[in-house]
Amino acid sequence: MSAKTKIVVLHMKELIYTGIFAVLGILFIILLIMMLLPDKDKNQTASPDPATAASGESIYIPGVYTTELVLGSETLDVEVTVDRNTITSIRMVNLNEAIATMYPLLEPTFESICNQVYELQTLDGVTYSAENKYTSLVLLETLQTSLDKALITQ
Repeated sequence: MSAKTKIVVLHMKELIYTGIFAVLGILFIILLIMMLLPDKDKNQTASPDPATAASGESIYIPGVYTTELVLGSETLDVEVTVDRNTITSIRMVNLNEAIATMYPLLEPTFESICNQVYELQTLDGVTYSAENKYTSLVLLETLQTSLDKALITQ
């Protein structure tokens, strides 16, 4: 039996490069997993609990909170005024005629949402019709951003 000896030559430079790329690949996969998993803390503070307000604990830091809403090339501000436990005022600031003309459903939808928010004191349970779904969703997102600024984080 004649066994042929095989000699394998490994270059140290290639081994180091392969090791570095393997480590970078693993770190990249871990980073992707961390970015794509939902954040649990974000869902817990999304909207205030009405039961907390009834118990006397403060939900909001009193004040006026404004969020900019960009519609096309125009902008307007949605201003939310809160006290310790209630939403006292919601209004659109800097609403010009161009926006009102280009988005005719904006004002009636805003009024409808505001009336519901005043009654419910939360954005949960706000209803809207199918014909102004997207306008309502944009306004609700803007209101949620303003209320998130006002929430007391614990």
